[in-house]
Amino acid sequence: MAADAKAADLIPRQTLFGNPERESPQLSPDGKRLAFLAPQEGVLNVWVAPVDAPDKAVAVTSDRERGIRQYRWAYTNDHIIYLQDQKGDENWRIHVVDVATKASRDLTPFDGVQARIEKTSSKTPNDILVALNRRSPELHDLYTLNLLSGELKLTHENEGFLGFECDEQYRPRIGMRYRPDGSVEMIRIDGKTQSEFTVIPAGDDLTTTTVGFDESGETLYMVDSRGENTSRCVAVEFKTGKQTPIAADTKADSSDVLTHPTKKTVQAVAFEYDRTRWEIVDPALKPDFEYLKTICDGDFSVLSRTLDDQRWLVEYTVDNGPTRFYLYDRGAKSNKFLFTNRPALEKASLARMHAPLIPARDGLELVSYLTLPPASDPDNDARPTQPLPLVLVVHGGPWARDEWGYDALHQWLANRGYAVLSVNFRGSTGFGKKFINAANLQWGRTMHDDLLDGVAWAVKNRIADPKRVAILGGSYGGYATLWGMTNSADVFCCGVDIVGPSNLKTLLDSIPPYWAPMLEVFARRVGDPRTEEGKKLLIERSPLTYVDQIRKPLLIGQGANDPRVKQAESDQIVRAMQEKKIPVTYVLYPDEGHGFARPENSISFWAVTEAFLAKHLGGNAEPIGDDLKGSSLQIKTGAADVGVAG
Repeated sequence: MAADAKAADLIPRQTLFGNPERESPQLSPDGKRLAFLAPQEGVLNVWVAPVDAPDKAVAVTSDRERGIRQYRWAYTNDHIIYLQDQKGDENWRIHVVDVATKASRDLTPFDGVQARIEKTSSKTPNDILVALNRRSPELHDLYTLNLLSGELKLTHENEGFLGFECDEQYRPRIGMRYRPDGSVEMIRIDGKTQSEFTVIPAGDDLTTTTVGFDESGETLYMVDSRGENTSRCVAVEFKTGKQTPIAADTKADSSDVLTHPTKKTVQAVAFEYDRTRWEIVDPALKPDFEYLKTICDGDFSVLSRTLDDQRWLVEYTVDNGPTRFYLYDRGAKSNKFLFTNRPALEKASLARMHAPLIPARDGLELVSYLTLPPASDPDNDARPTQPLPLVLVVHGGPWARDEWGYDALHQWLANRGYAVLSVNFRGSTGFGKKFINAANLQWGRTMHDDLLDGVAWAVKNRIADPKRVAILGGSYGGYATLWGMTNSADVFCCGVDIVGPSNLKTLLDSIPPYWAPMLEVFARRVGDPRTEEGKKLLIERSPLTYVDQIRKPLLIGQGANDPRVKQAESDQIVRAMQEKKIPVTYVLYPDEGHGFARPENSISFWAVTEAFLAKHLGGNAEPIGDDLKGSSLQIKTGAADVGVAG
């Protein structure tokens, strides 16, 4: 069936992976302006418009390299704050731009330093709270940063905490750090005085954390799994530690919390199992949520609210179309459609995303997402008329998850004639602590078994042709690809690894310095590089150890500046394959990090991947054409396998 699709029906890669037309809108706190990301000369920048006239937007930033992806309004209402790194190194710098004059300044111009925006507060509109690892690469100290003068003032020197929870006055109230046993101690900070507030046991550390303080600073909100499987949202009386439950779900963790724009009280909590469900905490929001359900199909979330809480910016996600953005007027109970992020998709024939629950071999339920070429499933019952070549897409993290909704990779691959399956394997977040903890020390074991069980389910249900199954993923998904190509070579006919670690010991030996406070997490959940037993386990679970078992075509993509999975991870497995005369295609981007941010690079990589999959999996491919132009792509080896001149 894949081979029968017409070239005219192929959705261009530019439409799927190029810059969105408009994305990530935000209301100014006073509600007078609307900001969003949009390309200027092919590079994403921040644009600002009167809230009632989005088409009158003008670009207020002028980035010409990687594009801007992280920004927010300052509470001055006159400034935009944004983050930018250098070629993917994740040493973020904080910039501010005056919306009226378009004058932009780098407020943290420090080489080799990572800046984080810790908090912004309407109480101090000219100042923000930032964290810098300027003094010590391992630790981020807290500073106030004046947006008008650029003055940096140290407010708290980090004594070994991996993070802080601060109040609306920018006072650090809680510091969090790991203990040697993997538990997290939350330390109450009162000026120079510190005392234990509470302890999060090791098995709850990924499902229990702070949300924030209310306006008074007397109530702390948390999501907390202690004593339960899933994390519920709770209010904690900070003086006494007394907890009051707010919202809970027996199958899913708290995934999102909506707080009042000034009071900072929790008003609604989201839970996501296969789809998003909102539980209303504040009855005042019930009419609003009932109205929002009538505006558009799909799952919605509130992106921003004005300080007077009269205007909301609402996002609607569907599985077979672009994201839609609406301006909601609470007083008038009216809405105004603003735009979609990719209008070209409105004319495309997009596929539906199904959410099968796949049983793992030991009984765990795996929330998964399946997308089929529309022509292969005319009755939309999630079963094609005949088995198809399948691409198993594995998410990164591994402490992350796949979600329902529009997915560019799923749509692209389905459009090329493939069935596409994503499995939330054990260790994925959102499904309770038992599901996460079931993955401890299981890289290359039960975590991988879950992926194989997903493939077996697809074969059993005549969705997948067992002889044509590919595996593709980035970061942990890249590791899973390499593990699949070395240890499940009979299952996968080819693989695409993107910034995946090949040697778990060298991976943990080279983590960024500011990840050092989290070493206990990696030691307990992946393997301990500090002990002989742990080193042995890490080597045993490393794809590099089994490189001689690679028998099927492999494509590897890597960013040269990746601070998490360094280039050496890809270099060493490519070198080992070449020494054993095993073919491999290796693509390197000298101006990228952990993933490919520049659209030219992203499109070029998917163009190469598309040619690779068409050759080894049998689907359709849009000609590469000009999709390598403007990219920094370097094909180090294996160019012929993807039809590119060496």
